[in-house]
Amino acid sequence: MTEQHGARLVADLGRELAAASSHMGGALWRLAESGRDLDANLLRLPPGRTIDEHTDLRLDVLLVVLEGGGELRTESGTLPLRPVTALWLPKGSRRALSGGADGMGYLSVHPRRPGLTIGAPPPAEGGESACLLGRVCPECGRLATERAARFCWNCGSALEG
Repeated sequence: MTEQHGARLVADLGRELAAASSHMGGALWRLAESGRDLDANLLRLPPGRTIDEHTDLRLDVLLVVLEGGGELRTESGTLPLRPVTALWLPKGSRRALSGGADGMGYLSVHPRRPGLTIGAPPPAEGGESACLLGRVCPECGRLATERAARFCWNCGSALEG
């Protein structure tokens, strides 16, 4: 079997951003090729929307703003974000993002998250299933805020519903 080495175009991110509505939020594209050790997601944060404060204890994240702007709030202060700003968010850092007046399109890159392990199913709790269940990320458990979201805001995993 022959392995291919070298660069390969996986997406024209400018075209992906231009094709989506300026008020559409969530993941617009994700790196999905098999055998990779890296995850990358193209995300759009609509004008005035926020990603609440959170901490990733396992992964470093590189965030690159491609269009629009906003701000990043961390424990050490608030940073304005504009196109071609690159940020390193080390694991363990607390952060929150806000989209500016035009929203913000950005690339999030981090090591690939470990896969889920197979184990015993959780005990049944009974009752009706939540109507938002299809918008809960199977990887990280975050709820997608956009009704039409196809990918998770936080980790870029495909949503099931």
